[in-house]
Amino acid sequence: MRTVVVTGPPRADAQDVAALGAHGVATVHESMGRTGYLGPRLRPVHLGHRVAGTAVTVLSWPGDNLMIHVAVEQCRPGDLLVVATTSPSTDGMFGELFATALQHRGVRGLVIDAGVRDVAELGAMGFPAWSAAVSAQGTVKATPGAVNVPVTIGGQVIRPGDAILADDDGVVCVPRSRVADAVRAAEARAAKEEATRAAFQEGQLGLDRYGLRDRLTELGIEYVTYEQRLKDEA
Repeated sequence: MRTVVVTGPPRADAQDVAALGAHGVATVHESMGRTGYLGPRLRPVHLGHRVAGTAVTVLSWPGDNLMIHVAVEQCRPGDLLVVATTSPSTDGMFGELFATALQHRGVRGLVIDAGVRDVAELGAMGFPAWSAAVSAQGTVKATPGAVNVPVTIGGQVIRPGDAILADDDGVVCVPRSRVADAVRAAEARAAKEEATRAAFQEGQLGLDRYGLRDRLTELGIEYVTYEQRLKDEA
């Protein structure tokens, strides 16, 4: 691994990122062909947040938060810090003091494939975080890593400047080059879902709206009365 800090990487367009943030993670993930989801391992530390921002990436050694300190300097308003480790870690690598520094710089939140601590303080600050663990385990500041290089979380590659969307359902990454297309796709899916919601509110069944009745026949699913079922079991 090259120990490097990349400065000034291009970022996804801020207006496109904001437009993406109007949609949920599930909607964006589905509209992109079910890609970009970072997996169920990352969960919100507190429920009720939805944030969209541009990724500042960190690659750290497990149990060592030196490179998070380095990354703070590289953050701009509208960014979202994304931290991965070189091997699995659940140590509490991030807490309230980091959040204070990041809030001052206009950072919208944290995604970390490791642990966080100071959970009560993060909640009181309103600083949203998604993590693989909550742990009081302390860390050191000793080992070089990298900032603003591609990292991998949940099988997904996140590059600096990519759009990150996170809510109660998890985290999705949209490559910088695809953000505008993702916004259009998410808007189209949201409109389709709104039409379906209205139909369901009027009593239409998913079996009919999605044309599933013929599929049931193809799959060999039969409808029988309760009385017939009793006779069949006799």
